[in-house]
Amino acid sequence: MDKREKLILAIMVEAEAEGEPVTRAEAEEMADMELGAKEIKVYEQAETPKKKKTKERKVDEEKKGILSSVEELMKELGGENLSLKTETELSFTYNGSEYSLKLIKHRPPKK
Repeated sequence: MDKREKLILAIMVEAEAEGEPVTRAEAEEMADMELGAKEIKVYEQAETPKKKKTKERKVDEEKKGILSSVEELMKELGGENLSLKTETELSFTYNGSEYSLKLIKHRPPKK
């Protein structure tokens, strides 16, 4: 006996116990609806939205020092429009062309 057949028999027995007997066709229809309802997923949204946690960004002083040194060097070489974006990127103009240097600190390899 498969799952559907067991459910049909259970529905018929339950309905008869309640004093309202159902036909096999009605029990089959109710079983199909019940099995189909399990496939439907219900998505609900919380009443209050989650509070977003703000994470403070740490400034890497080592990288900032390196890019500041490069910035001073570019000033000496004749670089113009120097702009330091946080401690990660340096943009400048040299001989009429625009350049940017991005400094990436790599993590140590796993052992």
